[in-house]
Amino acid sequence: MVIAQGENSSSTTSPATNGIVRGKVLNAKDDSVLEDVNIVNLNKVIGTITKTDGTFEIRAAVNDTLYFSYLGFQTINVRVTEDWLKYGDVTISMTEKGIALEDVVVTDSGLTGYLEIDAKRAPIYASRRFSISGLPESYEAGGSGPGAVNKVLSSIFNPADFLFNVFGKEGKSLRKVRQIKEQDEIRNLLQSKYDRETLVNLLQMDKISIDAILRNCQYSKEFITGANDLQILDAISECYEEYKVLNKN
Repeated sequence: MVIAQGENSSSTTSPATNGIVRGKVLNAKDDSVLEDVNIVNLNKVIGTITKTDGTFEIRAAVNDTLYFSYLGFQTINVRVTEDWLKYGDVTISMTEKGIALEDVVVTDSGLTGYLEIDAKRAPIYASRRFSISGLPESYEAGGSGPGAVNKVLSSIFNPADFLFNVFGKEGKSLRKVRQIKEQDEIRNLLQSKYDRETLVNLLQMDKISIDAILRNCQYSKEFITGANDLQILDAISECYEEYKVLNKN
């Protein structure tokens, strides 16, 4: 990543007067402009994207962190400095990353093309949901075997305790969830992500903590590993809202 401070111009209005930072995002390889780069202010939980000429502007204050994300490029975090606010534009260069595709194993499903026959042969990945007394929503608990039922017994017997244990330590981070969900730019970004990297930066939580929350909220391994970041955020939000109701009561 390369950040070049823009030229100081006394004829232009200082961005510090309105709390807006401006800049341009380029490809570090050839200095070509990058359009539609996702930019999120992690402190204010607001987002934007670069225009066709690579430029952007976003509301920010000194020491806010801007998160830059673009498909096929290394994500970067950039801290807003006093000079940036005082003097104007900066140029931010993003570096391409190599993408190694894993081998794909193709298996024969044995389908014949006849609906009545194939409906019986098609593999079923069933994740059961269990209702918990006192909570308005049910919880996903994985497969249909006996282990799936045992997984949620503690929650059924004492539905409040497991929520308190899960969210009590992460309350500060999770208060951002509602702000994140209200930002269309951020929701669109999360919908295209599956690696939890953006969520980790937004919530200031590590991936292990996010997985632990989902497991304790009784979401299946299939959901945790296969859902996109927006679905994960919505799942956390649903469970957290229930925790807040129980905590209030």
